[in-house]
Amino acid sequence: MSIFGSSHFGLPRLKPLSSKRAHVVSVLDIGSTKVVCMIGRLTPRAESEILPRRTHNVEIIGIGHQKSRGVKNGVIGDLDAAESVVRLAVDAAERMAGLTIESLIVNVSAGRLQSDVYTATIDLGGQEVDANDLRKVLAVAGHQSLRQDRAILHSLPTGFSLDGERGIRDPLSMFGDVLGVDMHVLTAERSALKNLELCVNRAHLSVEGMVATPYASGLSALVDDEVELGCACIDMGGGTTTISVFAEGKLVHSDAVSLGGHHVTTDLARGLSTRIEDAERLKVVHGSALPNAGDERDIITVPPIGEDDRDQPTHVPKSLISRIVRARIEETLELIRDRIQRSGFSPIVGKRIVLTGGASQLTGLPEAARRILARNVRIGRPLGVSGLPTAAKGPAFSTAVGLMIYPQVAELEEHAVQGGMLSQLTGGNGRIARMGQWLKESF
Repeated sequence: MSIFGSSHFGLPRLKPLSSKRAHVVSVLDIGSTKVVCMIGRLTPRAESEILPRRTHNVEIIGIGHQKSRGVKNGVIGDLDAAESVVRLAVDAAERMAGLTIESLIVNVSAGRLQSDVYTATIDLGGQEVDANDLRKVLAVAGHQSLRQDRAILHSLPTGFSLDGERGIRDPLSMFGDVLGVDMHVLTAERSALKNLELCVNRAHLSVEGMVATPYASGLSALVDDEVELGCACIDMGGGTTTISVFAEGKLVHSDAVSLGGHHVTTDLARGLSTRIEDAERLKVVHGSALPNAGDERDIITVPPIGEDDRDQPTHVPKSLISRIVRARIEETLELIRDRIQRSGFSPIVGKRIVLTGGASQLTGLPEAARRILARNVRIGRPLGVSGLPTAAKGPAFSTAVGLMIYPQVAELEEHAVQGGMLSQLTGGNGRIARMGQWLKESF
């Protein structure tokens, strides 16, 4: 299915996973630094206290990753370059898995991600809430969010209300006069999504579903207590930094800023007059987000920018590198702090922040984040997935792993396959689940 022949909501939607059989899922993380393709086998699992929201075990059977080309700040700027990198990453993953894939779940960082909450109510006339009423109120909220220039990526009901009483998770069979719903809708610009799909199509693959990068990162890096009690996941990538806020088991807010690890690298390249690749190495080896008294005494050799043998390397104190790195990191963290504050979700985030993504591995970053964000900070790595090579177990692969986990929660969304939303409202085993099952079988 294509975005171009845009349907009611305009994006391809994933079918719910069967709880009876295994599935092979392939995902593509197109980032500004690297492009990752993963192929995984999802097998149904029994309910467990460890990661209880997961319905399937995920085993990675193929992985391929390439240095990104043609992508800047999450936006595809050169289709040919991006397409060739996608082909290489997919080919490597297919070879490792020993199978050929036709469609992929792809992440979205570009398109000016925007979170909105829409509230809708319908009149019940004192009757009990049935499945039809739920469908009606969700549809009313969904229609409010439709816009010509933007496509809906995610549409999640965050809570119901009856006669003004909020915080109801399962209103089915309750009595009331007015049923209301709060719907969190995450949208992106259609043009950015079309270019993303075009890039994948040119590699002779189709897009099975699109997932916002902040949602995917949160799914893989957060533990259940954090998702339930309220927590922000900050994914610091090469070209973009994304924010996702989770509460009561659901994504309630997302945002993105066009600053990332690559901006630190270019600052160093300009400030030290050296090449980008040399600046990247200096950042990884010597860069720090924290001041250190010994940095003034340590002298670092900076390779020259030209190829001429007469160009001599320069020598600078390590403190200069740290100062350049720190200035950009502090700017990014202050921007994130202000965005969280402005979103109105600051009280829900509370004291819990999880940093993930490749740029989160910079020395001293958690300490700098604790100081600027004034919250507890930990580094989040992909959780609950087997078969990952050691090199892919770090924060840089959180988004790719999150895309692999996403099919297990796709049913939570209002525009999922008919009956999917209903079957998930009560965690799959309540009256709504049975009603959802009946609807699926009957229509």
